[in-house]
Amino acid sequence: MQKIFENNKKWVAEKKAEDKDFFVKLAKGQEPRYLFIGCSDSRVPASQITGTGPGEMFVHRNIANLVVHSDMNLLSVLQYAVEVLKVKDIIVCGHYGCGGVAAAAGNKQFGLIDNWLRNIKDVIRLHESEISGIDDEEQRLRRLVELNVIEQVHNLSKTSIIQNAMHSEQPPKLHGLVYDIKEGLLRNLEVTAETFKDIEYIYATEPK
Repeated sequence: MQKIFENNKKWVAEKKAEDKDFFVKLAKGQEPRYLFIGCSDSRVPASQITGTGPGEMFVHRNIANLVVHSDMNLLSVLQYAVEVLKVKDIIVCGHYGCGGVAAAAGNKQFGLIDNWLRNIKDVIRLHESEISGIDDEEQRLRRLVELNVIEQVHNLSKTSIIQNAMHSEQPPKLHGLVYDIKEGLLRNLEVTAETFKDIEYIYATEPK
């Protein structure tokens, strides 16, 4: 812990050297442009891989970057980000080499987390023909990571929070990204709310 405190002091000194009023300004409030929903993996630091600083990005992280409709934590973050902070872009970001995705693709039990990983098994069920048609295990898992991100963006678009926001003057844009740890680069999967227009009638609700 001593290293944590030392690093904190160094960071404060660096920020004050750049702008002596940095923390005074930061304390006045936040107006982030982005909501980042990512994996809890320690190798995927949201601000560092996106080049954003304090106050620019609202962040929620969980195992395998899932958007689960019964997750009150996620829904609370989403509602606050959309309705109070008025974020303009919502990013679901997965990453290749995700341990949660790999665990869900197998048949071993790991304990409590198995109940959470069931959500990824649903992704496998929805895309079984494509997943089973990939012989190479690494490529199969990479594709599952991508499909998981796509389905989580889909889950976002199904929430009443996003559906209500879509009727506003400036609705947030949804994005699905994958981070390649080996390269350090982000890949845009080109998935948005528009991607699911053909089945919108099933989930769509009138605004409150």
